Amino acid sequence: MDKKVRIHTVYKNSKGIKVPGVTTVLGLLNKPALIYWAWNLGIQGIDYRKKRDKAGDIGTLAHYLIECDIKGIQPDVSEYSPANLEKAENAYLAWLEWKKGFGKIKTVASEKQLVCDDFGGTLDWVIKQNDFILIDFKTSKAIYFEMVCQLAAYRYLWNLNNPDKKIKTSYILRIGKEDGEFEQRRYTDLDKETELFLNLVKVYRLKKEIEKK
Repeated sequence: MDKKVRIHTVYKNSKGIKVPGVTTVLGLLNKPALIYWAWNLGIQGIDYRKKRDKAGDIGTLAHYLIECDIKGIQPDVSEYSPANLEKAENAYLAWLEWKKGFGKIKTVASEKQLVCDDFGGTLDWVIKQNDFILIDFKTSKAIYFEMVCQLAAYRYLWNLNNPDKKIKTSYILRIGKEDGEFEQRRYTDLDKETELFLNLVKVYRLKKEIEKK
């Protein structure tokens, strides 16, 4: 189970060739909100890297608590500070509140790693109600464009690997670390986001080829 230090996942396709992860490919996109956040911290004299790493710890822990709840296992939080644990538990309580109102849920997959010829990714949660549903958890302060592209890429991976269990409906569930609130967004049409992501994969691959010259 994931603890405080998470090992970077290495994805390999069916030929044993290393391929980038979805988040690595999305690194090609401009993220103006992230740039402003780093700039704003800078003018306050705060090192954005320390702030980012702390937020990452809290987000990792929140994901871990949710994963343990889904799988019905006891989490080990001994490596985390009380301050980070408190914020992660805020997010976890938001998760419990959301789950209570979402209806009857059957887990199909949790933290599922999938690959295709060109990239790989780890899906947070696939469930079944009437149909198969993909849910991606976020602990950010808002839902950004690249997160929707990420969701589209995960749906693409799942449908490619599970043609008899295709996902039509997907959700981003944002759970607050500070306020314990949740925000749910539902997506049924991710075709344009999928197209954009697949073109980013081509750009990523071409960039790597050029860099090898």
